[in-house]
Amino acid sequence: VQLQASGGGLVQAGGSLRLSCAASGRAFSRYAMAWFRQTPGKEREIVARISGTGDTTYYGDSVKGRFTISRDNAKNTVHLQMNSLKPEDTAVYYCGGSCNTRVCGYWGQGTQVTVSS
Repeated sequence: VQLQASGGGLVQAGGSLRLSCAASGRAFSRYAMAWFRQTPGKEREIVARISGTGDTTYYGDSVKGRFTISRDNAKNTVHLQMNSLKPEDTAVYYCGGSCNTRVCGYWGQGTQVTVSS
């Protein structure tokens, strides 16, 4: 599975961004997908995870109520809608495949999200 993330950028606090991750390879719907994020000197942390069917989602405590993860199995894509962004959301965001809440079997390249105050 190869993953290509996009959609990062610079946004003011309170604004929104939508990250997308396109997956290549077969059996996309078999994989739980997730977004993690990482800042310098810190471990990569879970942002959100979605089951293969899309029926079950999980969110990190810091993003609950603000971020929404979704997937389109027909298009092999997963999205992260980020609303009410805060400066502390600034990080490199990584798309992952075959994930639990701590690690993924596959990783895409990161995309930088910067939230200015």
